[in-house]
Amino acid sequence: MYKRVVVTGMGAVTPIGNTADKFWISITEGKHGIGEITHFDTSELKVKLGAEVKNFVYENRRGAVRMDRISQFGVTAAAASVKDSGLISGENIDPYRFGVICGTGIGGIITIENEVRKAKDKGITRVSALLVPMVIPNIPAGNIAIALNTKAGSHGIVTACAAGTHSIGEAFRSIKHGYADAIIAGGAEAAFAPVCFSGFVNMTALSTRCDPDRCSTPFDKERDGFVMGEGAGFLILEGLEHAKARGAKIYCEVVGYGDTCDAYHLTASSPDGEGAAKAMKMAIDEAGIKPGQVDYINAHGTGTQHNDLVETKAIKMVFGDSAKVPVSSTKSMTGHLLGAAGGIEAVVCVKAIIDGFIPPTINLRVPDEDLGLDYVPNAGRKKELTYAMSNSFGFGGHNGTIVFKKYI
Repeated sequence: MYKRVVVTGMGAVTPIGNTADKFWISITEGKHGIGEITHFDTSELKVKLGAEVKNFVYENRRGAVRMDRISQFGVTAAAASVKDSGLISGENIDPYRFGVICGTGIGGIITIENEVRKAKDKGITRVSALLVPMVIPNIPAGNIAIALNTKAGSHGIVTACAAGTHSIGEAFRSIKHGYADAIIAGGAEAAFAPVCFSGFVNMTALSTRCDPDRCSTPFDKERDGFVMGEGAGFLILEGLEHAKARGAKIYCEVVGYGDTCDAYHLTASSPDGEGAAKAMKMAIDEAGIKPGQVDYINAHGTGTQHNDLVETKAIKMVFGDSAKVPVSSTKSMTGHLLGAAGGIEAVVCVKAIIDGFIPPTINLRVPDEDLGLDYVPNAGRKKELTYAMSNSFGFGGHNGTIVFKKYI
């Protein structure tokens, strides 16, 4: 018999708040976290703006020197989610039934670039002995496991911008099928490194606008690319019976997951939207509902011309050309956190269900007649939600969709 899976904890480090609660308040108020990039000199680049995490200091100062910024974000947000859940490994949960799955798109790129510069300037023998264990993409999951004593498996999922959503989906499946009692699931990313950032600039993926209020504009006719963000977001997924037995608070239920690949192009989604639509349909079918029962979609919504058009087309394939479902992109406020996007957007969906509030797509001033859905422009709405869906799509054709349900 399949197990029901619920959410019992949340944690977030984002450009608009370094806790899940502060993050959510900023979302409801329609605040963005976009400003001048401070991590490195952008004078030679066309792109000057990003969504950086502010006022972040990793609590373990000694441990910080052994971790890339991605792991510092990941451990902080994951620890917050565990604290929120009330789980204590070895006390109210068996460590071998408690796991972690952390998604990332890039890994420890800041450390890679720093060490390459060191090798160039000082000689290759000066490269840090910690280089490899600081940069490998699985290491945020490993650091989280070490910090929180989770032994049911520690996995890193690397599916570009779908990684956070895939992590939550795979955790859902693992608990549903009885392989774990609880899993810390989400994503972390810290890709503000000059060479990496320049790669995104040179592929013309990023917005080149210099107005922070007009550069992250998903679904707007004048959109010109995404804004890079950084941070981490995690949920605690737990078997319902395990959660009830320990008297845990239950935020909502996870009821469906879809996972497909376009098998089309290195960076572009398939223009017909079929792969994205299939992922949505799979998640809806697993949830045992009809498309019309979905009350809100948190879109991938990057603000690139191609993504917004293809995602809209995919939603119409599943929900009908005259779909009335509210769709919003919170990337208009956070920027695009790449592999961590699905993690923080899952937090958005859970909070939306709890509070009965649909977040807005801010900066949406010029409607695009080629799109035509309800993108909740500029101001959120109070509405009771039973089902909320989150979409994530990544370079390589990766598609992921999660469906959350109000817990009754």
